[in-house]
Amino acid sequence: MKLPSRKTMIFMAVGAVILAIALWWAGLFSSAPTQQFVTAEARMADLEDTVLATGQLEPFEMVSVGAQVSGQVVKLHVEVGDRVKIGTPIAEIDSLPQQNALRNAQAALDNVKAQRLSMQAELAQAELNFARQQKMLNADATSREDYEAARATLATRKASIAALDAQIRQADITADTARINLGYTRINAPIDGIVVAVVTEEGRTVNANQSAPTIVMIAKLDTMTVEAQISEADVMRVKPDQKVYFTVLGAPDKRYYAKLRSIDPAPTSIANTASATGSSSSSTTEEAIYYNGLFDVPNPNGELRAMMTAQVYIVLNEAKNVLLIPATALGEKGKDGSYSVRVVNEQGEAIPRKVKIGLNNKVDAQVLSGLKAGDKVVIGDSAGAKSMQGFPGGPRMR
Repeated sequence: MKLPSRKTMIFMAVGAVILAIALWWAGLFSSAPTQQFVTAEARMADLEDTVLATGQLEPFEMVSVGAQVSGQVVKLHVEVGDRVKIGTPIAEIDSLPQQNALRNAQAALDNVKAQRLSMQAELAQAELNFARQQKMLNADATSREDYEAARATLATRKASIAALDAQIRQADITADTARINLGYTRINAPIDGIVVAVVTEEGRTVNANQSAPTIVMIAKLDTMTVEAQISEADVMRVKPDQKVYFTVLGAPDKRYYAKLRSIDPAPTSIANTASATGSSSSSTTEEAIYYNGLFDVPNPNGELRAMMTAQVYIVLNEAKNVLLIPATALGEKGKDGSYSVRVVNEQGEAIPRKVKIGLNNKVDAQVLSGLKAGDKVVIGDSAGAKSMQGFPGGPRMR
């Protein structure tokens, strides 16, 4: 048998390679590309529509305990963290000047009282003399002039007694004031609470002539007040008695629940404006405007501390155990109020479907009808797969 020539074999090899390439190329484009979507399953869960605010914890009641008299602080009875009751001794101020003032006031009072006793004796003598002159005048045994002099002396003694009585009352007030000032040298707790700050150390001289200097600060920490800063964009949606909860940095997974007590009618910046201008008028500013929303939360264990930062959520609306899909799955809203979504079937095709939506917080939307749990809705195409992976509801490639 005659074998093919070398030239013929080369042509056959080249032809086989060309045929293989042609078959591969035809197979590559013989079927349409499979469409891929980013999907999320419709799921049952709770849904909240909330206003987010940043707050700060303050004691429900805090008192700055000050000195009402001047002098040196000779003794401090408390330290930071001490729990005190009403009347607990806090500090003592050098009382010698107040003791001297009380002694002087008491001596002045005693002096006036002694003068009154002397005048009382003179009044008794004047009464007897007047009575005798009156009898003698009736018997024509004395002159009208002596009778008038006796009556005038009696009136003068009575007036002197009245003046001394007024001086006694005045001296008594002075002595009482000195006694009160002496009492001010012993400073006691005005409320039950915990000492949160010691402002004046032992040995310092305080001056109470212009304003009462603070010695310590006492706070009630069994209840804390949260001041939440609500932006002007959200404040019109917020009302007292709405449900509210917050977390703190030290326990981000623990929620503290309460009810909104009140909302300030003016922003906190108005006080700064009035202080700077001397009036209540405000000027245009580019700074953000915030209103304080106040609510109280029990703190029986003392785990919440003053000045802590709180991440506050004011609940506007909520739904429990409802069917949810990501809000990004919603298409345009129809005239009948329904929305269009795309649902991926078993063949991997995205089929349009109309759904009715309830609560929508712009992250998740409540489905009232049109879907069931487990349905896969399209929230993006394959080009956006990387950027959509963090959305709630478990978006994934299909």
